[in-house]
Amino acid sequence: MSSKVIVSRRRALGLGVAASLAAPMVARAQQGWPPATITWINPFPAGGGTDVFARPLAAQVGEQLGCQIIIDNKGGAGGTVGASQAAKMKPDGSAFLVGAVHHTIAPSIYKTLDYDLEKNFEPITMIALVPQVISINPSRVPVKTAAEFLAYVRANPGKVNYASPGAGTAHHLAGELFKLETKTDITHVPYRGAGPAMQDLLAGNADMMFDGMGTSASQIRTGKLLGLAVATPGRLSEFPDMPTSAEIGVPNWIVSTWYGLWAIKGTPQPIVDRMYAEVVKAMATPKLQTIWKDQTAQMGGETPAEFAKRIRSEIEKWQKVVTAAGVKLD
Repeated sequence: MSSKVIVSRRRALGLGVAASLAAPMVARAQQGWPPATITWINPFPAGGGTDVFARPLAAQVGEQLGCQIIIDNKGGAGGTVGASQAAKMKPDGSAFLVGAVHHTIAPSIYKTLDYDLEKNFEPITMIALVPQVISINPSRVPVKTAAEFLAYVRANPGKVNYASPGAGTAHHLAGELFKLETKTDITHVPYRGAGPAMQDLLAGNADMMFDGMGTSASQIRTGKLLGLAVATPGRLSEFPDMPTSAEIGVPNWIVSTWYGLWAIKGTPQPIVDRMYAEVVKAMATPKLQTIWKDQTAQMGGETPAEFAKRIRSEIEKWQKVVTAAGVKLD
């Protein structure tokens, strides 16, 4: 018998022993879990992009776990108010944070945060990745194409305003990056979440948004908003006639809004692993895949380790944009 086979058998034996020892520990960690009710804290107002994905996902995962998952909206300050409250929750698997890329921008914008995204939370997975789009209210901005829009804002510096879910959100920074790349002057108007911002845009109280397709897609389809360009390398199959940022002469304006799920730091690893497995299982259902496709969203599901790397990379990326644009709180 070769030494390679002996080593393999010894390793298998070792893994078997480790698994048998770990099983009671896993059982103890999951004893009484899931509880009858689990809370996913959404640090943005109802009706925004996070809600679009969090609510159907929570319903499906809750059904799989045999419990109820409640979405608790706690909006304010670009998602930092709700994240701060979530960071103080008990790490017993009864509460999770369902947030967005905005949380990786916050450290560069807010100097007095009382929580740390990487220290106070445990990454579970990204749940959706949605491209950004230039959405305008056609009754407010008299243009039909991106070329006309650029000509209009250059001829009217500071006149056009763009709504965002709040200072320091991806929508805000997408606007600042666009201004840097096009050398235009567009006025930022922050709201308390994507829902209120979208409501005011549709009501004609704002001119435009640099928005995620998660909230703009349906409005563009109905003609209530006009989508001028999408911030992706290639055109979207759902909107084949909409040009990309490169096609309108802004090749470096590539921005996506992503949404993710975190556990509270200290949550037992078996519970984190179980929640990750259930989320991935839920994403494989035809119902959720249809919802994601309708929102032109890419399915998430990356491992906790991969999600942690994404978070670190995004924190570094947005720090550079904040510095270059000289972004300050409004």
